[in-house]
Amino acid sequence: MNPSREPRRPESGTETAPAEPVEMTGRQRLVAGLWPPRVTRAQLVVALLLFGLGLGLAIQVRSTSDDGTLRGARQEDLVRILDELDDRSQRLEDEKTRLDAQRRELENSSNQAEEARRQTQERERQLGVLAGTVAAEGPGITFTVEDPLTAVEPDKLLDTIQELRAAGAEAIQVNDVRVVADSYFSGEAGAVEVDGRKISAPYRFQVIGKPQDLEPALNIPGGIVQTLEKEQATATVTRSEKIVVDALRPAERPDYARSSPR
Repeated sequence: MNPSREPRRPESGTETAPAEPVEMTGRQRLVAGLWPPRVTRAQLVVALLLFGLGLGLAIQVRSTSDDGTLRGARQEDLVRILDELDDRSQRLEDEKTRLDAQRRELENSSNQAEEARRQTQERERQLGVLAGTVAAEGPGITFTVEDPLTAVEPDKLLDTIQELRAAGAEAIQVNDVRVVADSYFSGEAGAVEVDGRKISAPYRFQVIGKPQDLEPALNIPGGIVQTLEKEQATATVTRSEKIVVDALRPAERPDYARSSPR
């Protein structure tokens, strides 16, 4: 029987030969190339863009699916929905018409109120001029009477007022006294009073009215100017485009008369 043969071990100090490289199969090379994954920046950007595109497509599909609800509705439901929309549109149109009419009514009321207010103010101003409670200005004349002999009696000055009123005078002031409908002259020559207030010569009449009517009324033959000249007084008339009557009278409350509704 042959003795067992033991494998020979390399003697101490002897170098081991390097192992020959093992050749990889194609599948192993594919796996090694894919794992672990190596993601570049460009690949990451492309992936994000593809994700966004997919999300947008999903939303679009969902919207299309929602719109399909009406496509799948019955004809009776579609008719009912259309009728409801028509009714709502009609209600909105009626509301718009009502609001437009209300706006026009308010505008007309506002315009009417403003016009009434304007007419009231104008009427108040006119009455104030006649009553002597407000100042006035306009075309007219200045009539000046010089009385060096103090011979002019109050009645001659009152006649002057009467002639001016008859010629269309709208506002009159003698010296610093406003002359109105109930004004009166009293006293005597050299001591004339108007409504209890003393005035002295020269007597200066400031008159608002049409100058072409006022001046001839005073200068007619036998009129005021000639009458005053007989008293050795001097009377002159000067036309003006602007006469200011600013003497005022206090507004007086009547004791018995009241405004009437008609």
